[in-house]
Amino acid sequence: METHVMDDMDDKVLIKELNCFYGDFQALNRVNIGFLANRITALIGPSGCGKSTLLRCINRMNDFLIGVKIDGSVFIDGQDIYAPSVDLIALRKKIGMVFQRPNPFPLSVRDNVTYGLKIHNLVPGQEWDGIVEESLRSAWLWRELKDNLKKDARTLPLDQQQRLCLARIIATRPEVILLDEPCSALDPIATEKLEELMLRLKAQYTIIIVTHNMDQAARISDFCGYFLMGDMVEFGPMEKIFKNPSDERTERYITGRFG
Repeated sequence: METHVMDDMDDKVLIKELNCFYGDFQALNRVNIGFLANRITALIGPSGCGKSTLLRCINRMNDFLIGVKIDGSVFIDGQDIYAPSVDLIALRKKIGMVFQRPNPFPLSVRDNVTYGLKIHNLVPGQEWDGIVEESLRSAWLWRELKDNLKKDARTLPLDQQQRLCLARIIATRPEVILLDEPCSALDPIATEKLEELMLRLKAQYTIIIVTHNMDQAARISDFCGYFLMGDMVEFGPMEKIFKNPSDERTERYITGRFG
């Protein structure tokens, strides 16, 4: 079976022979893929083909679902995150996730950013103000919100809400950021802002994004993987996938003739 991974030593996240079942339905079929540190990898493919399921396997969100069965391995920095000894709290500090629609907590802007610091007891409270400013600056929000830190985060425009969710993640200093169609609810201008932000953040983080926007995948990704019906059909450098794919199914999807 073809294996879609780089050199194992270079992978921040490495997935081997991963299967995922929701009851009798197999959502992922023997997926093998490696994600390099400080790169953006885009996962593309039709709806329901397993892309978001893969993200949920990487941060073990599927643990909360009844009837899910997972086998195979997911390694982060060489550690199998499904090993019995893994500390889930520590794991989720290392991996942050931004969802399709912004999900700010019903709290102030400041309290959203400090939420993870508080529940995980990461740093003393006297350091929070500095982290709030640093995180909002990293998400390009400080100038916009520095005078409105007490404002209810849910009243912000959608693009600011989404960047605030990213700032909330950045505050806990993760190593991997998962993005599940983060621009689908945003207008083109807001999408451009978020894409520019992702390109800047990859210097510090390993970023994996699920997107249905082929132009977006081509603009921001270093690597790209095409999923179809739970299979990883093809994986490689973005230029190769978009300009000279090896599999006809990939070429048909990229050119809009399928899916």
